[in-house]
Amino acid sequence: MTKKIFTWSIALLSVLPLPGRAQIGQVAPPVAPKPEVAAAPAVPASPRQLFPGLFEAVQLGRIFADNKTFVDAAPRQRPATILAAWNREKKQPGFKLKAFVETHFDLPTDSATTFRSNVAAGLRHHLDTLWTVLARPAAPPASPDDSLAAYRSLLPLPKPYIVPGGRFREVYYWDSYFTMLGLAEAGKNELLNNLTDNFAFLINRYGFVPNGNRSYYLTRSQPPFFASMVALVAKDQGNGVLLRYRAALEREYRYWMLGAEKLAPGTAAHRVVRLPGGAVLNRYWDESAQPREESYAEDVAAAKRSKQPPAQFYRNVRAAAASGWDFSSRWFQAGGGLPTIQTTDLVPVDLNCLLYQLEQTLAEACQAAGQPAQARSYATKASRRKAALLALSWDPKVGWFQDYNWQRRQRSPVRTLAGMFPLAFGLATPAQASRVATNLKANFLKPGGLATTLSTTGQQWDAPNGWAPLQYLAIDGLRRYDRRPLADTIALRWVRLNRRVFTQTGKLLEKYDVVAPSRPAGGGEYPLQDGFGWTNGVLLRLLEWYKLN
Repeated sequence: MTKKIFTWSIALLSVLPLPGRAQIGQVAPPVAPKPEVAAAPAVPASPRQLFPGLFEAVQLGRIFADNKTFVDAAPRQRPATILAAWNREKKQPGFKLKAFVETHFDLPTDSATTFRSNVAAGLRHHLDTLWTVLARPAAPPASPDDSLAAYRSLLPLPKPYIVPGGRFREVYYWDSYFTMLGLAEAGKNELLNNLTDNFAFLINRYGFVPNGNRSYYLTRSQPPFFASMVALVAKDQGNGVLLRYRAALEREYRYWMLGAEKLAPGTAAHRVVRLPGGAVLNRYWDESAQPREESYAEDVAAAKRSKQPPAQFYRNVRAAAASGWDFSSRWFQAGGGLPTIQTTDLVPVDLNCLLYQLEQTLAEACQAAGQPAQARSYATKASRRKAALLALSWDPKVGWFQDYNWQRRQRSPVRTLAGMFPLAFGLATPAQASRVATNLKANFLKPGGLATTLSTTGQQWDAPNGWAPLQYLAIDGLRRYDRRPLADTIALRWVRLNRRVFTQTGKLLEKYDVVAPSRPAGGGEYPLQDGFGWTNGVLLRLLEWYKLN
């Protein structure tokens, strides 16, 4: 088979009866040069598309502890050759599937697993060393001589980048912004520019920033922090940065707003929701309604416990993955677990704050380009989004910002740290910020920092876990509204927890138990990961802010 067969366009994936197509149903998100006109860039096939039958056997057979292992593996021959060998050999006595995979694929390795920190050298030395440990080189498009390039799941990036660590061997969208906070403090401006260029490249190549640079992530994005990245770079390099990335910012905005203009009140399409009153807000969404390839066995098993039709369940699970909060009681029906997940029914506070910032950033870019009419248009969009979001998400009885269920036309009863985003991005009124601070201190503040939610469910984005990006945004939001004492308390507790675990283990971790800091954090579909990109970035920024060693 040729490379062309496996480098399908969105249009081909949608209509051609290719082998295995019916059970895959994985369509990459449309790319729109104008809000209602979808283009069709070539989209690399995912591992399940490349290896139908073998993929399911490997993932459901659990020959590896982590389903992500196989989708990250690199085939040593063309898929047709591997599939022919599998169909021939699997019928033979004594066939071992794991041995077959190890023969025909190069399995991924974690380069950080061999790294051992020097605790005696101190925390800052460790942070400085990790930039090298977690760095990955640029991978330009494969040469014509590389006949297997089309079959590897890793998407090439033109500039060097930073991975989170552990099983996360690729760049991740929202992780990278918080990693960049640390890079900025470390004065690594070239790497800051490289990361921002890489995300602009992904937007220009695929029409959006995928969850990560893997083919199996090409059906969803993550919380859109690209505007924050641009603002971070522009802080030191001036408004020329806004002009340089304006086209990418506009294209990402079109991705998030696809379908909005033709949407009837009370309906949703892709990532947009038009409310009964006419306001347009956004939700998390994934274009596929199949099990996630990197968590295939987990999703298949979980779907059997849900009363939802499998396609609906998988869509909600994937949308939660697009949020970065996979998983949390935030997405479940009140009192329910994962089988009740309803992500696509919710208008999330955090997502709409990020898109408010994107609209504001585009207004600034248009103004810098000498286009005041376009600047006013984006500013108006931002103003309307702010008004609609505050009206729907603010609970005056509780004093908190909560997600809104557009299907039921009511606020979610679940309080989470997503309620801090209106402070971090300046949407909240001073009076609202005051009530949020009081609520935060009374309910979320724990010995090690802030708990993610008020529920302990066993999910990793619930109590008792705390996560670096949410600590930072809460601290930043409180400082923005002159709530310094509470911000300082949170920051110092979080730094103390990070430092204590580092001193004991030589590691900085993906998440922490903030309720009982001596316990390791739990929950999730995989073991606790160390590395860890966003923990490092946030920690270094806080060390600099508070002049700590």
